[in-house]
Amino acid sequence: MKLGGSNRKGISRTVVVVIIIVIIIVAGGLSAIYLRPSTSSSITTSTTSSSTTTSSSITTSTTSSAPSTPSTLAIDDWVWPAYDLNELYAFTEGTWPNWLEYTVYQPLVWVNETAEYQHGSIEYTPALAANWTVSANATLYTFNLRNDVHFSNGDPFNAYQVWMQMYGFYYLTDNSSSWLDGYTIFDMNNSEFGPATIALINQSGLINPNSQALAIMQNSSWPIYVTGPYQIVFHLESPFLFLPGQFIGYEGLIFDSNWVLQHGGFGTPTAINSYFNQNAIPGSGPYEVSGIAEQNYIQFTQDPNYWGNNLSQSEINSNPYFDSGHVKNVIVYYKSNDLTRYTDLASGTVQIANIQQANWNLVTSNPEFSYVTTPYGLQAAALALNTLAYPTNITDVRQAIVHAINYTELEQIYNGPPYVGPSLPLYGGYYDPGNIPPYVFNTTLAEQYLSKANITNFPTLDMTTYSGCGTCTEATQIIQADLAAIGITVNIEVQTDATYYAAYGSYQYELSNPSLIGQISLISGGAGFATADLDPAGMWVALVSCTALAENWAIYCNPVVQKAVDAFTSSSNVTYIQSMEKQAETQIYNDAPYGWIGTLGLLGSAGGSLVWQKDVISGFLLDPLMTGQNTIPIFNTVTFG
Repeated sequence: MKLGGSNRKGISRTVVVVIIIVIIIVAGGLSAIYLRPSTSSSITTSTTSSSTTTSSSITTSTTSSAPSTPSTLAIDDWVWPAYDLNELYAFTEGTWPNWLEYTVYQPLVWVNETAEYQHGSIEYTPALAANWTVSANATLYTFNLRNDVHFSNGDPFNAYQVWMQMYGFYYLTDNSSSWLDGYTIFDMNNSEFGPATIALINQSGLINPNSQALAIMQNSSWPIYVTGPYQIVFHLESPFLFLPGQFIGYEGLIFDSNWVLQHGGFGTPTAINSYFNQNAIPGSGPYEVSGIAEQNYIQFTQDPNYWGNNLSQSEINSNPYFDSGHVKNVIVYYKSNDLTRYTDLASGTVQIANIQQANWNLVTSNPEFSYVTTPYGLQAAALALNTLAYPTNITDVRQAIVHAINYTELEQIYNGPPYVGPSLPLYGGYYDPGNIPPYVFNTTLAEQYLSKANITNFPTLDMTTYSGCGTCTEATQIIQADLAAIGITVNIEVQTDATYYAAYGSYQYELSNPSLIGQISLISGGAGFATADLDPAGMWVALVSCTALAENWAIYCNPVVQKAVDAFTSSSNVTYIQSMEKQAETQIYNDAPYGWIGTLGLLGSAGGSLVWQKDVISGFLLDPLMTGQNTIPIFNTVTFG
């Protein structure tokens, strides 16, 4: 979103991608937003704070009179945040789903949702970073921060806070060079950051750091350094066109690092400070956590001292994510049973709920409800084949499996067309530049591959998913039946979501523990997958990188493919990047670490979507990563009537 207020200067860089978005109002009282990808568009880095464009929100078409605004907004969700309230797990993406996104923790960079939804482009725009500049070779990003922001406990937001947060994540990854979402874009060799540095800075804190602390933070031989209280510089080892896209969520959501230091610090790479699981780190957003009941609910209350209360209405209109909210209290419930969530919504116990496939017919037949659909090409479903576990470590076995799947039947579940991974159709010229075809359902070919594998007494395959996900269950059963047709027996192991995700860590972790995963698994258990950042490199880094910090479900690493992953973070030459992608796509197609099932037409909440009472709710904004970070509305933008 664009930042209102005084004019600030910066530069704009047009760098990437493809989308055209069309809004359609569905007859019969249901309003839905359809965003469909096209073949030409762009990602724009907007570093100015113009206020000429207003953002759109998801709205219903009802004309009936609405009841008064409730004193508490209640929302039902289907999955509990993996590490409760602990924002320190952002570098692992373990904060998903982050119900605190933008409402408690605001980002350095926004995405203009008007452009994303209506104009077919992705625009990085100012948020807590008022503006930024980029060097001609795309290796030096200088972010100028807002100087009028404070956290909910009164601590000021400044460059020192951001510096400590970034290096804190670096430390928690055990000083990995790929600490930022798996991207190897920084030369960390000169960064001597660890417990001694943290202890030294803790002596004076981050509000008015002493000369020793400042000497460390201003050291320009380190890749991230400050030049003053409101300017921070990111010096990249090589060109990377998409750095602002890393600060939209996860590591880019800013918390009070000074408060972290006062409450036990970051912990260690092997024991992250668990105090923050139940005690939320203060953020700069309009709400603060006022209560939590484990595996039950999180309650939020408006911060009466929210810094954004001083913004004018015109500034809020141009930057709706800065809205102070329209209800005093918000409570988000974890309800694992889909019918319970539907009943809560139908009875008025909650005003918004995530409804899944099992009860989707109840939603579409009820004229009192509206729901969200999303762009084909923003989210995906795929079957991961463990390349290190027997017998899926055999290429012919994997080829047999990917050709034995009835993709048409699975596409009906996910409400979207097939695709060729790892990239997503959203990204235009970066999507399937080699025109690789999707895998086809061909049992004869599958049996031929299986025969070539020459395995006597083929073992039963373990397939993992998690409970409470209707689409996951249905998809795994279809795959189980498809593989049975070529003589492969599959045992479906349904786990809790915590157990399921505990098996997935960095690529190196999975490399050491391949048996934890089972031979086959739907990515995200089958609920659908969206990236943790908004750029075309995201799916490559997540699914097929040798340096992935999470989500490489197939434990797949190939030097040809890694060259394509590295091209995104080593070159600003689009032609070169796409040429590397072409080679890598052929390698991936032949290696078959994934069966690419399809993109999602609904929001991605396990085959359903967000549903709301249209006589109560008039509009809201979503996580721009389309559930890649958050599965509920950005609730300070919910409007009523």
